[in-house]
Amino acid sequence: MAPDITLREWRKGSQWLELSRDLAASVLADTRYYPLFRRHCTPSCYPDEHYVQTYVSLRHGARNSNRTVTRVEWPAGTSHPVTYGAGDATPELVRSIRTSAEPCAYNSRLTSTCYLFARKFSPDALAPLLNMSAAVMHY
Repeated sequence: MAPDITLREWRKGSQWLELSRDLAASVLADTRYYPLFRRHCTPSCYPDEHYVQTYVSLRHGARNSNRTVTRVEWPAGTSHPVTYGAGDATPELVRSIRTSAEPCAYNSRLTSTCYLFARKFSPDALAPLLNMSAAVMHY
């Protein structure tokens, strides 16, 4: 995509992201970068993991938190994340997702709440998660 987007400017990130209304409108109004992604993104390039992240970094860099909001565990050498089943859906797992041992930066401030989402849970994990929601997740 050079010279419009250099390798140094290329971004990859989670497809789960948070945008303010005006930033989302800016992404939707883009006529410079989106056509490049449509033309050059082949099956090895995933627009939902590259386009918005690259666009925001290039056009609105100061508004980019540069962190993921999704906790995901990728086993080495695989292209799919770990799937947590019913036996994995424990209070300890939920606590480890909700509170990180290392603080994260968000808007230039440190926080122990690093993730808003987690993936990937199998359907049989739903009941254990719902059963612990009041005690562990405080919902």
